[in-house]
Amino acid sequence: MVNIAVMGYGTVGSGVVEVINTNGATINQRVGDEIHIKYVLDLRDFPGDPIQEKIIHDFDTIVNDPEIQIVVEVMGGIEPAYTFVKKCLLAGKSVATSNKALVAKHGAELLSIAREREINFLFEASVGGGIPIIRPMYRCLMGERIEEITGILNGTTNFILTKMIEEGMDFGDALALATELGYAEADPTADVEGYDACRKIAILSSLAYGKFLNYEDVYTEGITKITPEDMVYAEELGMTIKLLGTSRKLGEDTFTALVAPFLVGQKSPLYSVNDVFNAVFVHGNMLGDAMFYGSGAGKLPTASAVVADVVDAAKHLHRTVVTRWESKTLELVPNADAKRRFFVRINGEESVLKSRVDEVFGQVEFVKADDVEGEFAVITGEMTEAEYAQKAEEMPEVVKMIRMAD
Repeated sequence: MVNIAVMGYGTVGSGVVEVINTNGATINQRVGDEIHIKYVLDLRDFPGDPIQEKIIHDFDTIVNDPEIQIVVEVMGGIEPAYTFVKKCLLAGKSVATSNKALVAKHGAELLSIAREREINFLFEASVGGGIPIIRPMYRCLMGERIEEITGILNGTTNFILTKMIEEGMDFGDALALATELGYAEADPTADVEGYDACRKIAILSSLAYGKFLNYEDVYTEGITKITPEDMVYAEELGMTIKLLGTSRKLGEDTFTALVAPFLVGQKSPLYSVNDVFNAVFVHGNMLGDAMFYGSGAGKLPTASAVVADVVDAAKHLHRTVVTRWESKTLELVPNADAKRRFFVRINGEESVLKSRVDEVFGQVEFVKADDVEGEFAVITGEMTEAEYAQKAEEMPEVVKMIRMAD
């Protein structure tokens, strides 16, 4: 019997219990032993719920019990999750977590502790909910030199943008609908400002490139400034707008990373990823292109990913699953030096401003949307972010810029 403890009995924690109870026979067969939930840690009691007999309120009960071999952390946030997880690892207990904030900030340290004690710190559910992406990164793609990762990493923002382009909603109405349907938190800031996607691309990049990418170093923009007019232009171009988290290997030790809205064309596999679905595109030097797609959030998909880590940990109780993630920091090229094309909206008439646009931005592609009055747009040639910013300053008529996903 493999005894486990679950820390947190909220949405994901109750999902973990449900998955183990429902699929117990299959899980036990795959482990070759019985997975037994001995404790569930929570501040609350749950009278009438069968789980009540396992509820405890003191973390020390878990860390001091030698029978507990695996701990599931689904409390969320940095503290007390970090303190609890670190103590569990130091006590020789493997940990499975869905906590992206914890993994993004302390992943390298916690993995190092796990390696030293020949146990495991696993976090499949921290990115992409139920999409299997973490494990393929450190197992299936071990023979690859990963050159790019780009993904739709947040289901809330993808739902909002889908409603904006398909139904013509403005941002506020789409956010209200997402909240009503339970896709957005009461405070949606982390989602709509891009912070959630930023932590996820930092985790994926750290695994892909083998060094710690500090999410605080990643330039991040959210979707709060995207308007129905932007979507009209996107449709005119036969494109859509997606919030992407992306990182790329530029040279042997040079990398770029960014989270921002992008115009995405129909040839991209990410173009048709809609509603609350997530997708991660990976490019390897030998593999070429691959994409991982599925439900990026929700109680049972996320819980399923956590339980997969429990199974993995149970099959490797005294052997660390190899992960490529050093504590050495991955140095990013400043975002100002990153090169790309830009979609730029400009107030005024094209016939009046064309010569000035040509003078400032060089050769561009002009775009006119019949449903947007008093302005036009251009798509620039490739230039750095710094060069674009300088040129935009020279034209006060510039209304908006959205990056092109080339």
